[in-house]
Amino acid sequence: MTDAGIEAAAVTVLRNGVELDNKKRYTEALVCYREGLQLLFDLMKGVADSEKKKYLRTKVEAYMGRAEKVKQLIEEQKATGKYHEQIVIENDSTGHSYKNLFGRFLDEEVTSIEVEDPYIRSFHQCQNFLRFCELMAKSCCNLNKITLLTSRDDSIKDQVQWLETLKQNLQRYRIDLIIKFSSTLHDRQIKLSSGWTIKIGRGLDYFKAPESKFSLGFFDMDLRHCHETTVDVFHTKDVKKSYG
Repeated sequence: MTDAGIEAAAVTVLRNGVELDNKKRYTEALVCYREGLQLLFDLMKGVADSEKKKYLRTKVEAYMGRAEKVKQLIEEQKATGKYHEQIVIENDSTGHSYKNLFGRFLDEEVTSIEVEDPYIRSFHQCQNFLRFCELMAKSCCNLNKITLLTSRDDSIKDQVQWLETLKQNLQRYRIDLIIKFSSTLHDRQIKLSSGWTIKIGRGLDYFKAPESKFSLGFFDMDLRHCHETTVDVFHTKDVKKSYG
């Protein structure tokens, strides 16, 4: 990529960060600020013109200052248990894979995960849960347990077998899958041992079916069209009460 291309990419990412910042979607804004700043750092390495370098340095300092303020704001709201971030996924929109939606919360601090979703029953719903588990296994190096609370559907005879097969596969990665069933479950939420809770109105099943097996989005979920839903992100200060 040319210097002009890198600068244009940095500007786009940083503007997205400002837009998310203004919408109080602070964790997403922080990701954009960091990505944009890294692009500017990379650009500065190859710039010889002193005026251009000075201009870029001014931009870097300004966005670094904002990124630090956002980081501090997140930590302050986490400490008081007041952090709340809302994301609206519009009907037919794309770019909302599980990684894009909450990948920024998945790190070495996550040792266990609780998933409450009554609709992990049909084949495509169990496949969605499989995709979720794949992301968890790749992103959370200290993850050792996933607990799934869902509902039974006696008309889908293979539901238990699908989940048991996934459980056996996860054991190869030293991750225990605990499967529980409830006939009264309605809530849909994902709770991480690091304190983050992600509530998705439609649960994990917010993707629309692809037009065919050869349509874009069949494998890459960022290209898959979505149903309308709302995502709420919270942070719990005292995690031990839930994971003790």
